[in-house]
Amino acid sequence: MKRTLYSSGAQWENKVGYSRAVRVGNTIEVSGTVAVDNDKVVAEGDAYEQTRFVLAKIESVLISAGATLHDVVRTRMYVTDISRWEEYGRAHGEFFKAIKPATTMVEVSKLIDPRYLVEIEATAMVML
Repeated sequence: MKRTLYSSGAQWENKVGYSRAVRVGNTIEVSGTVAVDNDKVVAEGDAYEQTRFVLAKIESVLISAGATLHDVVRTRMYVTDISRWEEYGRAHGEFFKAIKPATTMVEVSKLIDPRYLVEIEATAMVML
């Protein structure tokens, strides 16, 4: 099967050795995505807005890979404060209310930058 890599152009991709997303056959795996745009943290301190930004960023790479949010079968949300679950969940619901992928929300002690409140991964399967 063909393997296609998708890059966001972030400096960390080459330093760490990863891709924004990888497509093999009909499966697309999207790497952990945080609220950063051109090396600037987006919506610092706002869990809801960071989650919305991250999901829009994931949607964008899925479109580049020939998929849509409707192809998402799983999301994984890593959050730094689980007590704010309703803020993360509200944003997730705005993108996935009708799609209802399997999902996980887990509190972690910290992300790579303390200003990031959420990191999200996604798996999509495009029906061929």
